[in-house]
Amino acid sequence: MDDLAYTDVFTLQAEHVPATELVQALLERVRMFDTAGSPTELRSVLAVSPSALEDAARSDREGRSAESLPLAGIPVVVKDNVEVAGMPSCAGSTSLASRPALRDAPLVARLREAGAILIATTNLSEWANIRSPRSTSGWSAVGGLTGNPWALDRSAGGSSSGSGAAVAAGFAPLAVGTETDGSITCPCSLNGVAGIKPTVGLVPTAGVVPISRSQDSPGPMARTVEEVALLLEVLAAKPGILRRVRQGGDGVRVGVARTWRTGHPPTDALFDDTINSLRGIGIDPADLDVAVPTDKVEEDELTVLLCELADGLAQYLPTRGPDGPQDLGQVIAYEAEHASVELPHFGHEFFERALSLGGTSNGAYAPARAANLQWAVGECLEPALAECDVLVAPAYGPAWKSDLTLGGHPAAASPVTTAAAIAGWPIATVPMGLVDGMPVGFSAVGRPSSESLLLSICREVERVTGVVAHRPAWRQPARG
Repeated sequence: MDDLAYTDVFTLQAEHVPATELVQALLERVRMFDTAGSPTELRSVLAVSPSALEDAARSDREGRSAESLPLAGIPVVVKDNVEVAGMPSCAGSTSLASRPALRDAPLVARLREAGAILIATTNLSEWANIRSPRSTSGWSAVGGLTGNPWALDRSAGGSSSGSGAAVAAGFAPLAVGTETDGSITCPCSLNGVAGIKPTVGLVPTAGVVPISRSQDSPGPMARTVEEVALLLEVLAAKPGILRRVRQGGDGVRVGVARTWRTGHPPTDALFDDTINSLRGIGIDPADLDVAVPTDKVEEDELTVLLCELADGLAQYLPTRGPDGPQDLGQVIAYEAEHASVELPHFGHEFFERALSLGGTSNGAYAPARAANLQWAVGECLEPALAECDVLVAPAYGPAWKSDLTLGGHPAAASPVTTAAAIAGWPIATVPMGLVDGMPVGFSAVGRPSSESLLLSICREVERVTGVVAHRPAWRQPARG
């Protein structure tokens, strides 16, 4: 079962592994390693699809091939803030858990049309980590705390915590996450998997519990870059990405953001070694000084996100039916009433601030958004990318220990996500190796619609590091 769990999509298709056999094996693996009471209790899966085996059997009966359907018979897990018909799709909140999705989000419909078997939805940082400055990444009231399969007491990152951990743990070859600022990048780096936040708008956000109309973007996560590219083609309904990625990085101009460091010496040193290895295969990255976000940049971004959150939830929540909260104010009231379940570890201070701002009609919104864009595009990305096609940097240091009392946030992180997040431009991440037995990631940022270029450089990183589909250590909790 372990070998089947870590077999790549292309091999599964080439060897015609029956979908029923594969889905049964993966669901048994979830039962053994993920669920409450299991020895490891990873908690990366929030809910298992009741129709997964039936869907797999139908796929086997129809016998469709990868030539006609690119994901024929391939299991996929989807972050539980994305609507999957009949599943909780609750963003980890009990306020939505009793209001299951009535329909598939467009991106889920694309997965099914491509032949994928949706076997489960994944746990996440509740409300995609926009509720409190003291939140613990990977915790939700519905799903509990997701662990990291490399070391069970360390963070799986956020907010696509369960998606990253599930892929690393061998529960599914492919996963869908969402990112507003760092929510695919971080769990990819911490769990040792590959992924990409696409250009905002490339993958539809309809049917996704919203934070920010200007920054939200669903994206693929997998163990290898080629699998990420394949899944992105389906999610974006854009063929040709995988073919371009397989052509490699020849001719792609790479810039190294020397001012974007994690501050963790072994991680930054491993990144430098990776850059030197790229030079060894004919890629010649140029060192660049790139603008670093200031406190004002980050405060402006938070203002934008909170204003857009208030508007977004007011539009979205009524689509989930009349029972339960219909806007942000009612969510806050619900959480206060159910504080023992919803607020045992941290509050909802960001929600309260968003409610006080009142949405994008607030006079602070437009100046904050304009200043953010001026910094991200005018001062940071455009000057840097005038000299290159792809901008690269380390992502995060090794996963920190989860702490539900004090909250859990990166002990070492580069600012690689900030400008791309604000601008809505793509960012890809791939493992570059282990530091103290824990994965760390390599990230690449580019202009809008440059996903294939970013992934081609990430594939070159796979080549020079040899870090592909490493199996996690499942280290038990320990001191230190």
